[in-house]
Amino acid sequence: MKRLIRKVITKIKEGYLKEIYRETLWMYQYAKKYWLSICFYIFAGVLGTFMGLGTSVASKYLIDAVSGIKKERIFFWAILIIGMTAANIFSNAVISRISARINVMIQNEIQADIFEKIIHTEWKELKDFRSGDLLNRLSNDAVQVASSVISWIPNSITKLVQFIGAFAIIFYYDPVMAGIALLSAPVTVIFSRKFMGKMRTYNNEMREMTSSLMSFQDDTFQNIQTVKALDQTGVFEKKLQSLQNRYKEKMLDYNKFTVYTSSFMSAIGTGVSYICFGWSVYRLWSGYITTGTLLMFFQMANSLSSSFSSLIQIIPAAINAATCAGRLMSVSELEKENALDMEKVDRILEKEYKGITIELKEVNIHYKDGENVIHRGDFIANAGEITAVVGPSGEGKTTLIRVLLGLLHPMEGRAELKNAEGIKCRLSAGTREFFSYVPQGNTIFAGSIAENMRMVKEDATDEEIREVLEMACAYDFVKKLPKGMETVVGEKGSGLSEGQAQRLAIARALLKNAPVLILDEATSALDNESEKIVQHSLEMLAKDRTTFVIAHRLSTIRNAQRILVLTEDGIAEEGTHKSLLAQGGIYAGLYNMQF
Repeated sequence: MKRLIRKVITKIKEGYLKEIYRETLWMYQYAKKYWLSICFYIFAGVLGTFMGLGTSVASKYLIDAVSGIKKERIFFWAILIIGMTAANIFSNAVISRISARINVMIQNEIQADIFEKIIHTEWKELKDFRSGDLLNRLSNDAVQVASSVISWIPNSITKLVQFIGAFAIIFYYDPVMAGIALLSAPVTVIFSRKFMGKMRTYNNEMREMTSSLMSFQDDTFQNIQTVKALDQTGVFEKKLQSLQNRYKEKMLDYNKFTVYTSSFMSAIGTGVSYICFGWSVYRLWSGYITTGTLLMFFQMANSLSSSFSSLIQIIPAAINAATCAGRLMSVSELEKENALDMEKVDRILEKEYKGITIELKEVNIHYKDGENVIHRGDFIANAGEITAVVGPSGEGKTTLIRVLLGLLHPMEGRAELKNAEGIKCRLSAGTREFFSYVPQGNTIFAGSIAENMRMVKEDATDEEIREVLEMACAYDFVKKLPKGMETVVGEKGSGLSEGQAQRLAIARALLKNAPVLILDEATSALDNESEKIVQHSLEMLAKDRTTFVIAHRLSTIRNAQRILVLTEDGIAEEGTHKSLLAQGGIYAGLYNMQF
């Protein structure tokens, strides 16, 4: 007993109960608006329980009447049984309908809430999560929590009413029988305590294993072309088998524990049932009870046992839900990205906000490992200018883009945006409206081409979309597709070539028509002729805009007014394209650039 008390105290000190309490409160914040429906759910469940118990009692009197005791009451008890059975069926149907309705609404609400939190979480905070893990939490964990929110309290109350009602009926007819029927309760409670601790541990481990499997499969399917191209299909099959073996071992270990536990509990329950059966037969033989009472005892003993087992099983089910809630909470509590200086941003948006200047002053950027990626970053990019960004791989070009888009924030220094009237605001999530961005690689989403375009401008007309497609040299191939702009493409632009996908990304950026334009190797997948046409369109677009061009080819920055070179010593301004060209092969080798 002392050991048990010490263990409970230890768990409390470790915050075990406090953690479950927090997770429970988090789950039930989603149930607040559905309390009226949940109360009706509980009422229907309790009513059904009473009807079930009443049917068992009425069956006793019906059997006794058929056996010769008050035969004139046979019709009454038969009608009563039929009525209560019908009421029980109706209440179960109502419960099923209400629970399904609330379940799907809460599930949608949780998923929408977590999805929104993930979307608005600081980019650097999500780096530690694999996409498969996030998908597992968003789908499977949310489903488990939603199901428990609607069923946990109502089922607990319903089963408790069933337990108390069955015990009261047995006690009324035979107190000794009631005591025998409760013999399994202490044993069940003791073993359930041990089961609860292991259940939470296993739940965490199984959830993590499921996330690992989903992440691996998601990574594989996202990069299936690379897997095939590198002839690594066999390697990935072995990796999957390895993960599956680990999952199997953990699952079988958990299954062994539950089989041993449930077998022992079943043996205890069966033993108690046999004792109840023997006692009932003895009471019938001695003339103390009737045949109807004997059958009622069997029904009530089963009802008592099943309701008690259900109450005990609610605990591990609740722990499972709390575990899932904890996993969702760990995502929802990540640092949210801040939209800084929004009052100033709104003032800029109220005016004609072309003529945006971007300024970095003594900016230092580093990731979690503490190593500086951008050191002493200083530059000013003015409206109407093309600012080229060059440098060896790994020296911070991608990081600089993240700073401009407000995905990363300086640890030191200032990164600001300024309009023609001198209103300044810090670069953050709130300033992304001022940017059009053409990233590297294929960034086309599943859906129609028109839907991909309207992502940046919902009210864009077909004519506007056609215009930007023409500017990006994309309309010629789009109009030849089966449904033109309404043609549906797959995930990551499946069905399009890299060059076609890149042209669509350029068109999308042109359609947004923002005052700052970022081109990250925007024409790398185009042929020479298409590149010349697109470059001309981009240069025309850049006349009134602040344009950043990330490039490895000098041909893409030939009209740059400013060239920034990122090195381990900071950001150096090297003048113009002509100054780089004059240095020839020296710069080509140093900055990994092509002529």
